[in-house]
Amino acid sequence: MIAYGENIKIFSGNSNPAFAATVCKELGLPVGQSEVKTFADGEVSVSLYETVRGADVFLIQSTCKPVNDHLMELLVMIDACRRASAGRITAVIPYFGYARQDRKAKSRDPISAKLVANMLTAAGADRVLTMDLHAAQIQGFFDIPVDHLLGNPTFVNYYLTKFPEDKFNHDDFVVVSPDVGSVARARAFAAKVHMGLAIVDKRRQKANECEVMNVIGDVKGKTCILFDDMVDTAGSLCNAANALVEVGGAKEVYACSTHGVLSGPAFDRIEASAIKELVVHNTIPVPADCPCKKIKQLDVAPIFAKAIAHIHGGTSIADLF
Repeated sequence: MIAYGENIKIFSGNSNPAFAATVCKELGLPVGQSEVKTFADGEVSVSLYETVRGADVFLIQSTCKPVNDHLMELLVMIDACRRASAGRITAVIPYFGYARQDRKAKSRDPISAKLVANMLTAAGADRVLTMDLHAAQIQGFFDIPVDHLLGNPTFVNYYLTKFPEDKFNHDDFVVVSPDVGSVARARAFAAKVHMGLAIVDKRRQKANECEVMNVIGDVKGKTCILFDDMVDTAGSLCNAANALVEVGGAKEVYACSTHGVLSGPAFDRIEASAIKELVVHNTIPVPADCPCKKIKQLDVAPIFAKAIAHIHGGTSIADLF
């Protein structure tokens, strides 16, 4: 795809080196020689072992847990490349942390997503490449170009292969948004897989009373596909899945989410829930000893490789959507 002689360098932080290796394999390029380590007190240290002067540099680093450590690694890597006279620096952030803090939900709240955008720009990043921001408007927080990839084409291919139209009646399937805030992305996904749409609405009738889950749409006797951009502790996702079966009368429930943050009790909750299978992308690594057998990862490294090739070549990435 790209010849070795071209002036492009790709480096990886410590958040997801396997993902970076796959991207480089797709491009036919080696991972740049570098070392990202910490001093005894936790300070980040970066060493680049090859020249980047005048080069088109891509730094691959998800800001997943430990979020602050990985974010600081990325900032220091950007600064190292800028001070080494890199021609252009692109921060490739498959999973963009702090994206949920995109507005003031109450008085005196920070807007941390904007702060992170400012930090990346101040460190010296010239552009950002990411996938499925929690809120697409975060692109506007940056004063540099942002290439925002979508994860739903991969899910579309997966489910249309799993449930081919010539063998299944798609009227027996429905895409479900686990909450009102995710309706727009679920609707876009439902249109691509030619399925109906339903919504799980949760509300607390009175203070200190349990939430009541209302299913908006017809899911009775149907196979449901819960669709969201990320799953963290999996509380909302699992509650929605259980409500679809117990309240809505769904036949079975599948789930897919671009970013498998999977914090705290997530694995136990998913294993005990009505979810038959949870599909996530490898923007965040799932532990090799993952205790939950319901989780499956899809590889989006080839999509990022194509985007990097287009960015480096100065061509449109529209065909990736």
